Amino acid sequence: MSQKISSALAHPNIAFIKYWGNANPSLRLPSNGSISMNLEGLETVTSLSSSTQQDTHTLTINDVVQESDKSSRIAEYLEKIRTLYPFEGFLTIRSRNNFPISAGIASSASAFAALALALNDFLALGLSEPEISALARLGSGSASRSIPGGYVQWEPGNDHQSSFAASIASPTHWQLFDIILAVTLEEKKISSTRGHQHADTSPYQSVRVHDTPRRLNICRQAIIDKDFEKLAWIIEQDSDMMHAVMLTSDPPIVYWQPASLSIMQTVRELRKNGVACAYTLDAGPNVHIICPPSSKDAVLDFFSEYPGIQEIYIAKTGGAAHIIPS
Repeated sequence: MSQKISSALAHPNIAFIKYWGNANPSLRLPSNGSISMNLEGLETVTSLSSSTQQDTHTLTINDVVQESDKSSRIAEYLEKIRTLYPFEGFLTIRSRNNFPISAGIASSASAFAALALALNDFLALGLSEPEISALARLGSGSASRSIPGGYVQWEPGNDHQSSFAASIASPTHWQLFDIILAVTLEEKKISSTRGHQHADTSPYQSVRVHDTPRRLNICRQAIIDKDFEKLAWIIEQDSDMMHAVMLTSDPPIVYWQPASLSIMQTVRELRKNGVACAYTLDAGPNVHIICPPSSKDAVLDFFSEYPGIQEIYIAKTGGAAHIIPS
């Protein structure tokens, strides 16, 4: 009898309205709601199997066995799952990314989304999409947004069951591109998980959280109306607000690099000159340039030889996480 293997594919997402700070760190309940876009073309594929020969979970990423904090984080996550949905034995997890991990391109979002979906299949849990989204959230908050497709809003909730993400518009509703200008491919020194722990030390965090409903409403309406000018304005403001919190945390967290700032200023100049584009940065130095199809080539042409850029990745509005043949 062949061994059961469950495999799932999930995309990272780029947050338009950011998640930063936890109201409940253990459950990863966010301090505020958020909105994101899934990124087709970038993906994590994760496969699960089990072995009676193991006495611990094992994790392999891009063919490298993990023996660091990554494997510890996975083990902790799986024990949370075991508490909610008891299962016997230990799991072998094999994961592969086609983009850099821990570099501010939401690799943990796609990783835990793929893992949660694969777990639902492997353990035959029969969970609904909101329940799988909540399950993914326990590993990485932003992973909850990589379960549904297209443009997604994550409600903070007040317990495990009520904190999940749902689509607000499909990928075909409004096709946008995310042109990711990677100014570094190295793993960031301060993880998002650590960063969230310091959010409340900034005097600006409470103001940012209080203002979030306004930004969410503007962003959601801009998506529904396909209003790029309004979207550009609100996502840049939101990105700057999150990084202002980081810069004023104790200790300060500085993800921006000189190339990051240069690109941000240049994007605003391009927009003034008629090129529809806007920047946003997650917890990292790499800059995401959001643009409609009509501006994609102009943006790529302008930044193709730009100083300080190590790599360019192109993604468009993507679909939901899904099970794939093993």
